[in-house]
Amino acid sequence: MSASLFRRLLAEFVGTGLLVLFGAGSVVAALDFNGGRLDYAGLGIIALAFGLVVALAIYAVGTTSGAHINPAVTVALAAARRFRWAEVGPYIVAQLLGAVAGALLIVAYVGARATDFGSVGLTALGVGVNPLQGIVAEALGTFLLVFTIMAVAVDERAPAGWAGFLIGLAVAVEIMLIGPFTGGSVNPARSFGPYLVNQLFGGSTPWAEFYVYIVGPLVGGVAGALCYDAVARPSAAVPPVGAPVEAGMPGAEPGRAPEVPAQSRREAEPSRTETKT
Repeated sequence: MSASLFRRLLAEFVGTGLLVLFGAGSVVAALDFNGGRLDYAGLGIIALAFGLVVALAIYAVGTTSGAHINPAVTVALAAARRFRWAEVGPYIVAQLLGAVAGALLIVAYVGARATDFGSVGLTALGVGVNPLQGIVAEALGTFLLVFTIMAVAVDERAPAGWAGFLIGLAVAVEIMLIGPFTGGSVNPARSFGPYLVNQLFGGSTPWAEFYVYIVGPLVGGVAGALCYDAVARPSAAVPPVGAPVEAGMPGAEPGRAPEVPAQSRREAEPSRTETKT
């Protein structure tokens, strides 16, 4: 593992940990404040919290790792030839570990109430929602997220500096729409961390529903990336993975494939993950 890859994995670990700590943590806070009940106004606050922490994570670690902080985003970018498949596995491992760390920190400051009231902020299907409906909802939410990422972070024509804010808004919007039905995860790591930690601390965990938060985001994410390329970007403009980086670009390494960041846009080199959500 190269030093640069280590730094990118560390950035993904920290970014995903922050996402779960402040995002799922807001779910625990809302439920604890309302005695275990959550109304739509409370869901709006949760959506805002997720949107803000996603934006902050993008601006904080986007220039290091691309701020994927979501396995569905990593897989979608690889499917659209914007990220190396060889690095997909390490990125996902770092994201899952970060999500677990974030969930552990929720329990560290909330204590037993994290499992008693909020189940560590885990996602679960709503009353009357079957798994197929959940997969469709999660796919639609992730489609919006990745479509937005492609438009404001990956596409070199996007205005600089807006990616984090707009991607955070996309996260907030999808939670407002599908949150009552699935929790609005759109992120397998975001669901995995609270599931595992809730189980470790004696909470009731709906593992039978967990596949919904894998299948839905992966399908929706890949569809969002490929749809954006088909609709908005000429295929000739997509640099193939493995093509040499132009000489003179900041931080360019001869023969290294250009990689476009997931969730923020760099000004000088829009096709490298390391130099930018």
